[in-house]
Amino acid sequence: MTKTEVEKEKAIDDPTRAFNSPREVVESELSRDEKIKILQSWELDARRLLESAEENMTGGEKDRLPEVLKALRELGAGG
Repeated sequence: MTKTEVEKEKAIDDPTRAFNSPREVVESELSRDEKIKILQSWELDARRLLESAEENMTGGEKDRLPEVLKALRELGAGG
């Protein structure tokens, strides 16, 4: 696996460590499919965070779900 492939896998595993915002993913040089994978991972994390917030189990993280869904729609991937 090349360094770039490893970086992409890390971005998919934890998008917030690789990108500051969903917009940054959309504007990146990654392929459309790579962007969608990263944003789908971010969406899953954001949904989990919302569930945790409903149970008062968060550390005050910002809800990024609306931004992620907008970015996915821009890429034609639903959301």
